[in-house]
Amino acid sequence: MIIGYNMKANADVLFEVSFEVCNKVGGIYAVLESKAARMVDIYKKNYFAIGPYYPEKAILETIKQKPPKYLEKIFSSLEKGGIKCYFRKWLVQGTPNVILINFSKVLEKVNDIKAKLWEDYKIDSLGTKLDFDEPVAWSTAVGILIEKLIPCFENKKIVAHFHEWLSGAALLHLKGKIPTIFTTHATMLGRTIAGWGEDLYEEVNDAINNNIPLDPKRPYKYGVQAKHQMEKACAENCTIFSTTSEITAKEASYILGKRPDIILPNGLDIERFPTMEEFALLHRKYRAKIKHFLRAYFNPYYKIDLWDAMIFFTAGRYEFRNKGYDVFIEALGKLNEKMKNEKLKKNVFVFFFIPRDNIRENIELIESIQLYDDMREFVEDELPWIEEMTLDLLAKGKMPKMKVIFRKEFLEECKRKIAAFKRKGDPPLSAYIVDEDDLIINAFKKNNLLNKESDKVKVIFYPSYLSTTDRLLGLNFEQAVQGSHLGIFPSYYEPWGYTPLECAANGVLSVTSDLAGFGIFIKQNSDQSIKPGIFVLERDGKTREEVVEKLYKILWDVVTMNRKERIPKKAQAKDLASLADWKILIKNYVQAHNMALERFKNR
Repeated sequence: MIIGYNMKANADVLFEVSFEVCNKVGGIYAVLESKAARMVDIYKKNYFAIGPYYPEKAILETIKQKPPKYLEKIFSSLEKGGIKCYFRKWLVQGTPNVILINFSKVLEKVNDIKAKLWEDYKIDSLGTKLDFDEPVAWSTAVGILIEKLIPCFENKKIVAHFHEWLSGAALLHLKGKIPTIFTTHATMLGRTIAGWGEDLYEEVNDAINNNIPLDPKRPYKYGVQAKHQMEKACAENCTIFSTTSEITAKEASYILGKRPDIILPNGLDIERFPTMEEFALLHRKYRAKIKHFLRAYFNPYYKIDLWDAMIFFTAGRYEFRNKGYDVFIEALGKLNEKMKNEKLKKNVFVFFFIPRDNIRENIELIESIQLYDDMREFVEDELPWIEEMTLDLLAKGKMPKMKVIFRKEFLEECKRKIAAFKRKGDPPLSAYIVDEDDLIINAFKKNNLLNKESDKVKVIFYPSYLSTTDRLLGLNFEQAVQGSHLGIFPSYYEPWGYTPLECAANGVLSVTSDLAGFGIFIKQNSDQSIKPGIFVLERDGKTREEVVEKLYKILWDVVTMNRKERIPKKAQAKDLASLADWKILIKNYVQAHNMALERFKNR
């Protein structure tokens, strides 16, 4: 396994292909978007990101550009065959070239494409649905496009980099024509095995130690055979095979039967994140907005004290075990009991920002937020009168009196608003209406996280994507992070793990795990005995009970820290995040491209 070093790029042209170019559906979007400026620095106008064309996303993500003449000619030729291409600039740092492909006509011929994949690579896609067929149609079109472009760069060294199985048909189409790199960010089968509650890492270790190959029938058990076989074919037929972390490299060596040639850790452009001074202002601003929401959420039911409150959160895909939500909720239950027994005055509010389907707006909550906003405006309108009367009394040498400062009409209206604001029962566990059998809600109940007045840990399941335009919290994800005190990501299956890195880059404390690629990276680059601002939860080889206990102790340590203790740890977190700056990590990508050129030349 090779980790990169500083070197000059030997390639002249780079095509980077992903279904998430200008199409934010997962973590790979963050990889591509955050390193785009570095790619442009290296390859200039000859860097091309290639993705799918979705009009509603393209209009927000890109700006139209007139394509160079050589592209115009090829685009015209391809359109006759049903492949419509768009040349744009991606509106991210570096504004790289992007080519987006409308593959709807190719999708009509997807059965012919799948038949060819079976003949050539034994990819069994019989009965697959759109989640397989669309990427295959799109990436086939990508392969045809790149093949047409090769002669346009005469005497130039070309490399193509493909992310995940979704771009696989393009890689296979180009086999033997140009050097290719394939990066699997997480194996399809590995994620599925972990998600089914099976012990993936014990199986991987046992298989590697005893030289046991994967049973080829195994993917059929979960119905992921087509995606797994596409992934395996790409790993076997690319010039250079890569993944993002050592833990995924071990997984790939068993699941895909091939050890990666190089590790490509994920990074961030740290310059884009606020300084600690800027963060302090942002933290106060967005913490105030979160507290505004919490008052509207809880105060209709009972009084809450937000003076010394702490705001925790977790976020990610709805993968209950893989993301560690199961052990997190159990640890929160223990924390709640401990805080009650110790009679701590502060409350901890924990958000679960985990989007899911089949949700409905909670009309009662929306009404509470509207009533709270109305009360705030009502008070603000009265403030000039209160200020004038108070100053007038002080100027006359008199102490302010309530009956003088507050008008009778104002006090009567306050009573009416209080009555309208009050609710019976306990605050909801979810900001939206969800199914009764929801795993997260049921886990709350099982661990006595019920949002009762006596509870010190209050939970809010927020099963929708965050947006500044929603009618509830009214913050985007980065703003919600900046307003929080701690992000918790105790993943069981996490090939890398961007969110704790994003927390740290924002100066927010975070928890990751030693089964996450990022967690391993931090463990290797920090002294965990001093409890730096990124806490690495030990999960590898531990029982569930041990994991819950260790996580509970981390949470207790953070809850019992005072502000003076937290501030240096925020700085430590930001310093650790800087180790994953693309300025440092981009060299690994350059090395992979150079390796592909060298190996292709010598094949």
